[in-house]
Amino acid sequence: MPGALRSTALQLRTARRVLRRSSGPLRARLGRLDERLVFIVGSPRSGTTFLGRAIGSLPGFVDLGEVAALKASVPELASRAPDEAAARLRRLLALAGRLGLAGGLRAVEHTPENAFVAEALALAFPEARFVHPVRDGRDVAASLLERGWLSEERGGEDDDAGLPYGPGVRFWVERERAEEFGRAGDARRAAWAWRRYVEAARSIPDRTLELRYEELAALPDAAAARLAPFLGVEAEALAAALSEARVSAVGRYRRDLPREQLVEVEAECGELLRELGY
Repeated sequence: MPGALRSTALQLRTARRVLRRSSGPLRARLGRLDERLVFIVGSPRSGTTFLGRAIGSLPGFVDLGEVAALKASVPELASRAPDEAAARLRRLLALAGRLGLAGGLRAVEHTPENAFVAEALALAFPEARFVHPVRDGRDVAASLLERGWLSEERGGEDDDAGLPYGPGVRFWVERERAEEFGRAGDARRAAWAWRRYVEAARSIPDRTLELRYEELAALPDAAAARLAPFLGVEAEALAAALSEARVSAVGRYRRDLPREQLVEVEAECGELLRELGY
């Protein structure tokens, strides 16, 4: 499918989903998106989807989910200068909001790959907020292995944005280590992904609130007390939304990662795990 047609198809898919979530008078929803967007950035399987949906459920917000046309464009835009990428990102998100009749609402977007264009998004939307849920990389690796997104078995399949699954080299792999990534085992590739996404998500600390998934799951009231003033929302409603986090997902690597896979994971991302206190 030609690029322009594919982008349109992806935008319409997002619009159908957002339409189901938008609320309020039609006249207001036909307006422009509230400039105070919220971007949830970080590694896949770190609670990005859960956190995006929780914030998006609050009054005055709308959950855009993962805007497929945006996700599909990140591999290209990540290599551009932030000011150049910013204009394209703004157009993509403005169109998603208009098609989804999300005008007048604070949009929440939680494509994990946004971590790699965070600086550009910050330029595109100066009033936006960025939230980075951090989860133990060993738990993330266990979850990614379960999904198989980076495994040989998923080769030849594409995700909802048309990006390939499987062991192929991704745009976020360091150029000098591309050959090594292709030879790595599934567990090491999963740890590699976690490390690179977390490093990228920490690139604009002055605009980003970092929130541990483990804290969010165990102490939603405390997590809400930190997050609510950052977003300018009421803490009690936010705490109620966060209370649905799965505590059982914390520490899953202890039961799900065999010793040899745990060694691979820690070899790839052990330094960052230690830096984060894991």
